[in-house]
Amino acid sequence: MSSTSIPLPEAHPTGTPSAGTPSAGRLRVVFVGHVDHGKSTLIGRILHDTHSLPDGKLEQAQKASAAEGMVFEYAFLLDALLEEQEQNITIDTTQIQFKTAKRPYVIIDAPGHKEFLKNMITGAASADAAVLLIAANEGVQEQSRRHGYLLSLLGIRQVVVAVNKMDLVGYSEETFRSVQSEYREFLEQIGVVAHAFVPISARNGINVAGRTPDLAEPNPMPWYEGATITERLDIFEPPQPLGALPLRLPIQDVYRFDHRRILVGRVESGTLRVGDRLVFSPNNKTSEVASIENWSGPETTVAYAGQSVAITLKEQIFVQRGHVASHEERAPIESNRFRARLFWMGKRPLRIGQSYKLKLATQELDAEVVSVDRVIDASTLETVQGDRPFIQRNDVAEVVLQTRGALVMDNQDSNPFMGRFVIVDDRQVAGGGIIHGGVYADRSKIKSANIYWSEGNVLPRNRALRNGHHGAVLWFTGLSGSGKSTLARQIERELFNAGRQVYVLDGDNIRHGLNSNLGFSPQDREENIRRVSEVAALMADSGLIVLTAFISPYTQDRRRAREIVLQGGHEFAEVYVEAPLAVCEARDVKGLYKKARAGEISEFTGISAPYEAPLNPEITLHTGTLSIEESVAAVLEYITPRVRAVVEDEVVI
Repeated sequence: MSSTSIPLPEAHPTGTPSAGTPSAGRLRVVFVGHVDHGKSTLIGRILHDTHSLPDGKLEQAQKASAAEGMVFEYAFLLDALLEEQEQNITIDTTQIQFKTAKRPYVIIDAPGHKEFLKNMITGAASADAAVLLIAANEGVQEQSRRHGYLLSLLGIRQVVVAVNKMDLVGYSEETFRSVQSEYREFLEQIGVVAHAFVPISARNGINVAGRTPDLAEPNPMPWYEGATITERLDIFEPPQPLGALPLRLPIQDVYRFDHRRILVGRVESGTLRVGDRLVFSPNNKTSEVASIENWSGPETTVAYAGQSVAITLKEQIFVQRGHVASHEERAPIESNRFRARLFWMGKRPLRIGQSYKLKLATQELDAEVVSVDRVIDASTLETVQGDRPFIQRNDVAEVVLQTRGALVMDNQDSNPFMGRFVIVDDRQVAGGGIIHGGVYADRSKIKSANIYWSEGNVLPRNRALRNGHHGAVLWFTGLSGSGKSTLARQIERELFNAGRQVYVLDGDNIRHGLNSNLGFSPQDREENIRRVSEVAALMADSGLIVLTAFISPYTQDRRRAREIVLQGGHEFAEVYVEAPLAVCEARDVKGLYKKARAGEISEFTGISAPYEAPLNPEITLHTGTLSIEESVAAVLEYITPRVRAVVEDEVVI
């Protein structure tokens, strides 16, 4: 294949087959610190003292400084432009390489929160270690704490704290110990362990790559006998081989050449081989790898983490940008709702219910905050008191997020690349976070190795274009008498009159036929909901909007229903029809509560059997106070924009 025909994504600097070994693996180190605490000077000093500068670079920077009438600073070694020296700031995220006698390194210079978060999805912030600077003369600052929290969000566990500008405090051990004590306590509270605190003077090179390279007099800090910065980095563990993680190949684009569909992307983790059986999430379609084609050179039979590839499949299935390829036995999580820890830096507050753009790998989905469970001041670590429907700038919050469709992800601690995301507000990266609330579906328990899904010749997107909407499931749950069936039937009528394909699955009707052999024990209730979930998913796959009206009292059963529907790539919304028990009993249209109170009905929800109320439903309808019209309007307002079909440029029948 031509080397100019397909624009492959840029490969990571690491990730070759040998990456991750002590001799060959580059350690990626991110440098962070409060403005003017000497970060650029430290990086420049490391490059100089480890002899990692290109020939003539030092002299070039010295001449440029002299031409501007400025005293040379090691920070100038990082500056690519003269105007950047005049501004005396670092403009953009930079990656620089240096090496010690032990191994090579990649420095990630992240000048601020914004650049840090922007790179969460590109991998530039996926560092193996961090150097965090604090100036001894200024001490721990607010930004020092926020940077520490960002390291926690990114899951970076190898951290060295450089207490810089010791020359400005007379190399005072007391000052150093004070900074060390205060910041160590802060890091421990957020789960970050500093492997070492090193007192340094980056300007004079003290304890950077040597003890006192610029001083003729004896060491001004004889009280410190620990490792220098570079010695400390050499002690850190090498990066974990990405090949040991499950295969994750986010699809960047799909091209057609010579009647072939060529899928382009970068292997972010794991190993890919010709002949591998892949599952593409979130549509859960499978196919076998027919070929792996490189940017240049002949075809190969294997691709490793960090390599950009183009692949072809034996079976021509529908795959698009944003899909993620994996091996079936170690597939990622698919969900449209998950828990996350989020750092917000937007110009305006992040608000519950407002739509934002969420980006993870090559995926882009509309998302909204469903609930804010906890808000933390990143500087003080104090929990903000009171319920708040918004998150302020520089807050850290534990939230529940919901996306417009199924999001493919991993928990951050199992696969960092697929466990980090950013949120875009008004076309600007405004926040970033890590996922820590996904549940893997055990596919081995769902289907036998000898049972195969039969794909139809009509694609779901074609049904959506024909119907004017996508398939979806609205799961109504609540006590008997709360109004589930009444609302479902009314909403069915409204949607039908609007030209939608819609159907109600009612609890009583299902038990007349499909589930007539089931009772009301916890085990039978579980099986009842499982069967209904599978039927609802099939109906949604056919393009219908399915309204289910079931008490479904157990959280686990409703969670399983959500997973079944989402595995099919369809919208799922839990509708909690909330009415007090007294209100339900007063209605008692079927006389069931009266019989339950008299002991004539056993295992009756709300009386002799429990009801586990939803914690984070998409919709809550307080039918004890809301009218039917108000409840119907709330549901229609929610679901209508979420199932609307988008006209695509191509329809295949």
